[in-house]
Amino acid sequence: MKLLRGVAVSVLLAGPAYAQMPNVNLVPEIQHKSPEEKAQDAIREKAYRESLRKIPDAKGPSDPWGDVRSNEPVSAKPKTATTRSKKTGQTAN
Repeated sequence: MKLLRGVAVSVLLAGPAYAQMPNVNLVPEIQHKSPEEKAQDAIREKAYRESLRKIPDAKGPSDPWGDVRSNEPVSAKPKTATTRSKKTGQTAN
């Protein structure tokens, strides 16, 4: 009789404790969506694809400084004896 009472008490105490346990998702990668959420996702995806069709095609890379720069490459000027500065009185370290 004591054993039956002990089992009954433990079952009665375990019920509320079990109800307070959180819903644990053992596979967190898989998230289940309700039918309403799936329908909303489909509507959003359709609107996104329609908005992508409205974007005009790119005309190519734009260069805002293209008119300022010249098309010819700059060549290095040959060094001459007149471009060198002569130092007098002091030696280089």
